[in-house]
Amino acid sequence: MDNKDSEAEIHPLKTEDVKAQENHENFVERRIIIKQSSQLSRLSRWRTAAFFISLFLCLIIVFAFSFIIPCPERPISERTWFQYYENAVAYQFLAIEDVNKDKVQDVIFAFRASNGSSNFNSTCWDEGLPSPCAFLAAVSGKNGKVLWEKPAAKEVEWMQCGIRQLGEASEPGCLVVGKPASLTALSQTGDVQWRHSNDFGANYTVLTPLSVIPDVDSDGVQDLIIFVATGDKIKTFIHSGRNGNEIGSTESHGMGGKAHYISLNVGSSSYFLFYTANSVYAYSLKELYSAATGMENLLPSLEQDPLWEKSIDPTTHRFFLPSSGDIHYLAKIPGALRDNVLVVNSEMATLINPQNLQTLWTLNVSHVMSEPRLGYYKPDVLGVVLESEIGPNRKKVMIVEGGSGTVQWDLKLNSRAESPGLATLSTADHRSTFLIWGEYRVAGNETRTTAPQQKLYLFHPSYTNVLLELRNNTDQIIAFNATLFERSRHACYVLLTGPQPGEEPGLVSLMKRKLKEDVLESKVIWLSQVAVDSEQYIRDRLYRMRFHSRV
Repeated sequence: MDNKDSEAEIHPLKTEDVKAQENHENFVERRIIIKQSSQLSRLSRWRTAAFFISLFLCLIIVFAFSFIIPCPERPISERTWFQYYENAVAYQFLAIEDVNKDKVQDVIFAFRASNGSSNFNSTCWDEGLPSPCAFLAAVSGKNGKVLWEKPAAKEVEWMQCGIRQLGEASEPGCLVVGKPASLTALSQTGDVQWRHSNDFGANYTVLTPLSVIPDVDSDGVQDLIIFVATGDKIKTFIHSGRNGNEIGSTESHGMGGKAHYISLNVGSSSYFLFYTANSVYAYSLKELYSAATGMENLLPSLEQDPLWEKSIDPTTHRFFLPSSGDIHYLAKIPGALRDNVLVVNSEMATLINPQNLQTLWTLNVSHVMSEPRLGYYKPDVLGVVLESEIGPNRKKVMIVEGGSGTVQWDLKLNSRAESPGLATLSTADHRSTFLIWGEYRVAGNETRTTAPQQKLYLFHPSYTNVLLELRNNTDQIIAFNATLFERSRHACYVLLTGPQPGEEPGLVSLMKRKLKEDVLESKVIWLSQVAVDSEQYIRDRLYRMRFHSRV
């Protein structure tokens, strides 16, 4: 301290300079701190403003979506509804389409009566038809309300809906083949697009389903090809989808027996396979079109496949498939890249690759009694469901893997001859629920003399030893179908009951029933003695099962 004081006394000016410099440095530091504080304060205000602006915008968006912008309403469908027609008979046709565009599937069916329902008071005379006549009706899948009714023909030979374009309508429509021979095209709203009278000849049978072909008359609307069997001959009619006019002339082809057919795409070529009890005949669309019109058409679908043309007899048009025996059914089975052909005869089922005509697999099965159906026993592995007769009023249901022909599951049931075919519904686990008609009886009690009852069973592959008995139906079932009435939900089945054509008119009933309602009240049937879970647990789990709309 003495040294510092001495130095201050000796250099007083130097001391003052040091103090001045220290004061200046302190002043500069204070200014920097004040400037930084000001900047931080300004930045904090901007951050606060941005926060409140963002919060305000979020509140506006929430308010808009909550109160101003309406949320899409989910359709509310009744779980069960009925529609009745008195003094009527019903036809074996059920179509499922969204008629009124409310995102719920609707039901289209046909019945014969003197008048329609009381909702419309439509009569046969409205369309110039004698009474009684055949009506087409569309019923709301949501609540069973009749959407429209239309007198269509004196009698209905065939009805087919979902045809992509008919007439001027942009929506899919229905085509009715009537008796006497006529074609009537209706839109989904019930408006008649066109009518056309035909001369199919005497004692004819229309081969079904009808086939839609490309636009061969260049009017911008796809066309129709109709095959009619008269005796041992098949007549071909090509009609315009726009106005129903016949394109070209009628051609006849000898088949040598009662024929059925399927259409098949082989590469870019379109073929029609006709089969009788003993033979298969093949015609290309190009040949049928050229024979009817006398002209060539350069559409790609009218090409011919070289390998198939070599396998077709040029004179008789017999087609040689690697399968023998009397043929009961031909069916298209979707494959990885193309459709394969399943040939079902009296002793076996054979899957054939149409590209090279090679056999993919064979399965010993006899007396198949209905057309093969498709379903999924394993996730995303397509299966074929076959129903075969194994005795008087007895049948066997088999689920066969489509790729290998391996039997995955089978069930023996008592069954009436007129029992409906089975139906399948796709589930969210990429498998299927199978709805099967018949009567299950425990082993040793299958052959009682009483007539089999008509019971509806549910089977899902998650429980291979369990059936759910859903309902016991005592009325005469005319048609049965099952579908998802909304996308990936609302699984229901539809029953059409009552008298059929040729029987005395009576009460016709159309019913829609939600599947889950029956699951809750169902009876659990054990196919084996091993009970893995409680009955109520199984009901609850299958009740919670989700469904999936496959594209």
